[in-house]
Amino acid sequence: MKVMVDENLPPAMAKALAALFAGKHEIIHLRQRFGPAVKDTEWIAALHSEGHWIIISADRRIAKNKAEQQAFKGSKLVGFFFASGLQKAKLTKQMERLMALWETIEKQAELVGGGAMFEIPMKSTKLNQI
Repeated sequence: MKVMVDENLPPAMAKALAALFAGKHEIIHLRQRFGPAVKDTEWIAALHSEGHWIIISADRRIAKNKAEQQAFKGSKLVGFFFASGLQKAKLTKQMERLMALWETIEKQAELVGGGAMFEIPMKSTKLNQI
């Protein structure tokens, strides 16, 4: 599985996930690939052309901004977005939720087609489609 951690989350998250899942998943931070301040529509288009990528993000504007939403929904990407409470939480809490739901995220990513978006909840073990 190829996983991109969005720019609005710390690079340390991507590094920790990459170390934890070395040999199983390719996990990188958006800035490693595209540099800082890249427009969402640009990286969405670039990753779409490569095929199936999983996006971990706290940027819910992708699901709300029309241009970004259309680009994402028309792509081969599958997005997992932190719920609003998790967006403001400490990195350790965000990592705790990711680890608690990682197997669910893996399974969900295999089941759905591109353009699907899900919310990573603060407490529940169920992913809600956005």
